[in-house]
This record gives sequence, structure tokens and C-alpha cells, in this order.
Amino acid sequence: MRLTRHGRKRYAFYHIVVADSRAPRDGRYIERIGMYNPNSNPATIDLDFDKAYDWLVKGAQPTDTVRAILSYKGVLYKKHLMGGVKKGAFDEEEAERRLEKWLTEKEAKIQAQKERIEGETNAELKKRLEAEAKLNEERAAAIAAKNAELAGEVEDEEEAATTEESTEESTEAAATEEATETAEKAKATEEPEKEEKAAEPVKEEKAEEAAPAKEESAEKPAAEEKEEAKEKEEEKPEAPAAEAKSEEAEKEEKKEEAPKDKGADS
Repeated sequence: MRLTRHGRKRYAFYHIVVADSRAPRDGRYIERIGMYNPNSNPATIDLDFDKAYDWLVKGAQPTDTVRAILSYKGVLYKKHLMGGVKKGAFDEEEAERRLEKWLTEKEAKIQAQKERIEGETNAELKKRLEAEAKLNEERAAAIAAKNAELAGEVEDEEEAATTEESTEESTEAAATEEATETAEKAKATEEPEKEEKAAEPVKEEKAEEAAPAKEESAEKPAAEEKEEAKEKEEEKPEAPAAEAKSEEAEKEEKKEEAPKDKGADS
């Protein structure tokens, strides 16, 4: 009685078979009496109790693993009880009663072990879930804090934008006020300029009217000065002219006297 290997690598399960000792491990066998899967916790054992007992009584020699499986399932204990019956220690009914009691106790132990394992797995799973929930809460708190920071930054940016808009509006209002004031000042300055410009032609006309009068007044002294200068010039050469005239008159008198003298001489 031995095991034959089946399944994939690192996930093997075994068939419990009765085979010739000369046959290879996974080779030809006589009969399959069960299945053993060590991958579960506790290990899963599916064994045909009566066939295993019959082959054991017939003299089949189990391997160490199969012997542990047969002991676990109570096959070896039944063989021991049947030996006591043959010896006359107790009858077959007592053997059956003892076997039933042992199987119930064994089943209770197996069930308690399963419950303990399930409780441990559930506790471990619960612990993992709590740790994961705590981690999720921490992450959510971190995300909320980050979102709050981002919201605060957004609010700050919005406040800055609103302040900038208000400042821009105030600057625009101030600029518009300044523009209106400058426009009003320009208008106020333009009106006197226009009045001055309108008054300038009148002044120019007056200046033009006054300019000929000034020219006339200026021309009059100039003409008077010229006349005085001419008079002075005329007055200056009168003496030589008078002298020249007197000289001419003397010459003429001399000429006139000369012929008279010649006539007397003749």
C-alpha cells in the first residue's frame, strides 16, 4: 500500500493504491483505495475504510505515509480491536462500540482543529482587513488634507485673483477718473486757449492798426529829421554859393568895365 503522485509542480496530490512492490512508484497498481491531498489545512483524506482494512488483513504492507493515514482514519485501531476479539478479551460488539467512540472523538478533534484553523484564518483575515481599513483611513485622511491644502491654495488664488481684479478695477477706475479729470482739465484749458485764439485776431488787428500809426509816427520824425538834415546841408553850402556868386558878379563887372575902358582908349 503506497502513494502515487499526481498534480502539477509544487501542488501535488496523491492516490492511495495497492500495488506490487516491484512496480514503479507511478506505474501499474492493483487497486486504488483512496486519495490524499496535503495542500489543504488540515490535509484532505478520502479513504475507503473497508477496502483498506481488507488489504491490511490480507497482509499488505503500508508505507510510512500510508500507515500514518490508516492510523489517522482508524483502520489500524480496528485491526487492533479485532485482534483483541480473536484473543477473547471482548466481543465484536464491544469492539464496534469502542471503534465508534474513537471515531466520534477523532471526528470531534478534527472538527475542533478545523474550527481553530478557521478561527485563526478569520482572525488573521480580520486583522488584515483592519490594517487595510486603517491604512485606507490614513490614506483618506492624507488625501483629505491634501485636498484641503489644494482647496486652500485655490481659495488663496481666487482671493488673490479677486484682489487683483479689485485692484485692477480700482486702477481702471482711478485711470478713468484721471482720464476724465485730464479731459476736463484739457477742456478747461482748451476753452481759454480758444478764447485766447479768438482774442488773438482782435489783438492782431489792433496791433496792425496800431502798427501803421506807429509807422506814421515813426515816419514823421524820420521825415522831419531828413528835412532838418537837408536844411542844414542847404544852409551850409549857401556861403560858398554866395561867395561864388559874388566872385562871378565881380568877374562880370570887371569884364563889363574892361570894354568900356578899351572904348575910351580908342
